[in-house]
Amino acid sequence: MANLDREPSRRTAPPPSLAPGHTYGSVTSKISSLVLLRPYNWRWAVGMGIGTSLVILLGVAVFQLLSLGVGIWGVNVPVMWGFAIINFVWWIGIGHAGTLISAILLLLKQEWRTSINRFAEAMTLFAVACAGVFPLLHMGRPWKFYWLLPYPNTMALLPQWRSPLVWDVFAVSTYATVSLLFWYVGLIPDLATLRDRAKSRYAQLVYGSLALGWRGSARHWARYKSAYVLLAGLATPLVVSVHSVVAFDFAAAIIPGWHTTIFPPYFVAGAIFSGFAMVLTLCIPLRAAFDLRDFITDWHLDNMAKVILATGMIVGYGYGIEAFIAWYSGNPFEQFMLLGKGRPFGPYSYAYYAMLTCNILIPQFLWIPAIRRNPVVLWVISILVNVGMWLERYVIVVTSLSQDFLPSSWAMYSGTFWDWATYIGTLGLFTFLLFLFIRFLPVIAIAEMRELVHESHERSGQGHGHSGAEAHGETR
Repeated sequence: MANLDREPSRRTAPPPSLAPGHTYGSVTSKISSLVLLRPYNWRWAVGMGIGTSLVILLGVAVFQLLSLGVGIWGVNVPVMWGFAIINFVWWIGIGHAGTLISAILLLLKQEWRTSINRFAEAMTLFAVACAGVFPLLHMGRPWKFYWLLPYPNTMALLPQWRSPLVWDVFAVSTYATVSLLFWYVGLIPDLATLRDRAKSRYAQLVYGSLALGWRGSARHWARYKSAYVLLAGLATPLVVSVHSVVAFDFAAAIIPGWHTTIFPPYFVAGAIFSGFAMVLTLCIPLRAAFDLRDFITDWHLDNMAKVILATGMIVGYGYGIEAFIAWYSGNPFEQFMLLGKGRPFGPYSYAYYAMLTCNILIPQFLWIPAIRRNPVVLWVISILVNVGMWLERYVIVVTSLSQDFLPSSWAMYSGTFWDWATYIGTLGLFTFLLFLFIRFLPVIAIAEMRELVHESHERSGQGHGHSGAEAHGETR
């Protein structure tokens, strides 16, 4: 009994989400200075230059496509879905981490989300913008995109509701709208902080207009908290629903390798897997370049690595279930695709085994705590995971379409220069938008970090020296 009585004292408190020694003023000054004082201009200029160059490449690729048609891509019969659908699914998957980190972890009251939720939410919006480029361009006549919407028209024509393209329009537009609202509502207190600290009259007007008259009153905070939690509740089902709809693009078809009920949960796990990998890919250089190690600590890296490890194991389980279903079903077409000369022993086997290596083998290193807290190694692993998830979409799309039911219709597929130019151009668009965000908006939530300061003072017995108004208000 004595040992049982002493057991609670042996438990250690979780690591802090904020390095010790910070006050309300130091947190506010450190984060807001990245926008208002703009240090490290050369690093921002290099990143922005790379992003701008690739956006120009995207513009050239899109101009070429609109001038000559989708024939400049590598699509053929039967592989009529090529890089466009591969990259669309890849970008949508990356966008899932922002909603997961912000909404679900907020509802679960996980305070480690505070340091990474702001740029994860921004990453979601930018990834969705990049994803939307591909279905529009793949339409062949992108200027007719409004035909996908049920708008009133004289001929009473409605979209083809059995088309996966229409499903994607509604799923992705809903996801983008809720994510944008959630991101903006979370920004309002920080926009007021930038308004009050800005020296330029123009900046004061811009940030003041966006802050919607925020004054930090008790009424403002009550409404803010209610709206924020409500939007988190609305956004949480989207994590499951959006990528499930994307999975139905494949699962609703009868193509070998696609027609399986495992796709929706398997795609959702893969989206979270690749999304958290992209968050690590971004936040590790970000915290090094702008000296944010006090806010994005090794504990944050460790937690994100654990999520990647867990979701990676779910993805690996999905690969195994795919093979088992093909064997157990007795369907010769499914067995050929998943167990024979389709994926593992066919012409695209190199992509299949590279996918397994990146998505199953390499994440197993994250069982080692030292690797989970090593930023350089973790950054390399996160990049390899993103490569592996792109290869997964490549394998799913290309192998199943290039080898369907009739051998006489089989054809090899490979991306052309313009396929790669469009894809790399969207990477540039993502980078361009990200660096604009870093330049003009706080990359970490100031108000939420001040709450962590208050909680750390309370835990250390110093809470009586700081009022709640100071925690939420502007520290000048």
